[in-house]
Amino acid sequence: MTVREPVPMSVDGVIIRTAPLGGSTLSQAVQRGDVGAEWYSHRPSSPEAWRAHALQVRASLDGFDWLTTLAPAFAATGAAADRLAQAAARGVVVTTGQQPGLFGGPAYTWSKALSALSLADELSAAIDMPVAPVFWAATDDADWMEAAVTHVATARGLQSLSLAGQPTEGVAMADVPLGDLTAARAALASACGSAAQASVLDAVDAAYVPHATVGAAYAQLLRSLLEPLGIAVLDASHPAFRVASDRFLRHALTAAGAVSEALSARTQAIVTAGYAPQVDVIDGLSLVFHTGLVSSGEGVQRVRVRVPVAEAATVAREAEPGTLGANVLLRPVLERSLLPTLTYLAGPGELAYFAQVSPIASALGAPAPVASPRWAGEVVDGDAYRALDRLGLSETVLRDPHAAEQQVAQRLLDDGISDTLERLRVAIDAQLRALRDSVDGAGSPVSHDVIAGLSRDLTHRIDTFEHRVLGGVKRNEVEAMRELAYVRASLRPMGKSPERVLNLLPYLARFGVGLLLRLRDASQAHAQSLVHGTRGES
Repeated sequence: MTVREPVPMSVDGVIIRTAPLGGSTLSQAVQRGDVGAEWYSHRPSSPEAWRAHALQVRASLDGFDWLTTLAPAFAATGAAADRLAQAAARGVVVTTGQQPGLFGGPAYTWSKALSALSLADELSAAIDMPVAPVFWAATDDADWMEAAVTHVATARGLQSLSLAGQPTEGVAMADVPLGDLTAARAALASACGSAAQASVLDAVDAAYVPHATVGAAYAQLLRSLLEPLGIAVLDASHPAFRVASDRFLRHALTAAGAVSEALSARTQAIVTAGYAPQVDVIDGLSLVFHTGLVSSGEGVQRVRVRVPVAEAATVAREAEPGTLGANVLLRPVLERSLLPTLTYLAGPGELAYFAQVSPIASALGAPAPVASPRWAGEVVDGDAYRALDRLGLSETVLRDPHAAEQQVAQRLLDDGISDTLERLRVAIDAQLRALRDSVDGAGSPVSHDVIAGLSRDLTHRIDTFEHRVLGGVKRNEVEAMRELAYVRASLRPMGKSPERVLNLLPYLARFGVGLLLRLRDASQAHAQSLVHGTRGES
């Protein structure tokens, strides 16, 4: 007998639930507090400690007008601009971020942003200081596969949407044209449903225009939906940001040898402690990218390459302004040098690689950034739970790649019908033999041919009935398997949390952009636990 979990309560048909953050063994050890003191900057755990940390952060940037310098890269408006201005005047910021994903990418992009908003609000009240939430749009990232594909749950199961262009290598998403989006845009609209709110798809159409790049469209979409909530979006590939970061990156190049040694030592310490480092260290390469023009079959492209340590000093002297960039381990230190970042809200992978960040900061003589685990939340259509209940399944069984299909098939195939039909055939055969024996002999009222015809007629009728039964079972199985595909796509796509796979825009279109505020509210308990040091939900 299958024991089913109770169906979660939903508001307006959509369910938001806190989920485990997950991650590698190292990441989970950090989340539990098993490791951290020796590899991570201390994270405050009380309002008093957070305020003291905030004052230190502000003092470290004393004399640097970060907002005026970076204003073009923020291009903030409305509530987001107001919060940035307040933070610049007498406050700090809380940051999070993500590289570009098609149509915003997986739902955790939005979980991160709303988690940052909750933490900024909670901190602002607790430390009596303005705290602005900032989303770092890593449009300088060159991960084509991350940016080119997204997934939606449909009535027929999981559907992948993708860019139509050829994959690029080493090219920042800020420099990659979107190309033809006709098919992907149509599939997105279909996933949103006929009752979709026009504002969400309008925001998509305003951002994903033919002349835009992958990175620019991503930043524009985020701004259109996050700025009204007070969340500013920083475009990491904007010229203003590149100019502002140039001095730091040249310093990182001149200190490349020391940085490499410090990073290698920390990485070895992580391995010695029994953990796998999140980011592999490549001997001989610095943590700085240099972008240059490269000719190819596609024409001339701006391609990023890691600067070898042996060439770092030369590149530091000769590189054109705006052509340098930070890799994933250097980026948090760069951010902390340009923004009054109180803490970065990190996903599971980021939380793990922050173990490799602090020695880099030390080698550069820069403040080490503080990482905090972000909130993880899943958005689920209540219809998926109702379908799960109709199928007679528990959500747990979806974690197995085949168990759900087996249970559905077993439920549909009623052995009782097959057994009864077989017994009917045996009984008819026996009775027909008895009938032949009864009418055998001279003077029989009917011939053997008549009895043989009766036998064929009865057999045909039973076979026809069985065929109809099997047809009904097959139809039910097709419908059930289609419904199961929808359930799996909604609750456990690709065997993962929906937050890590599904695009959120169909949910925003169907249930309204107010869903973002509900995500903020759902993450408040986690924010409170970070600020006050209580266990809370995480």
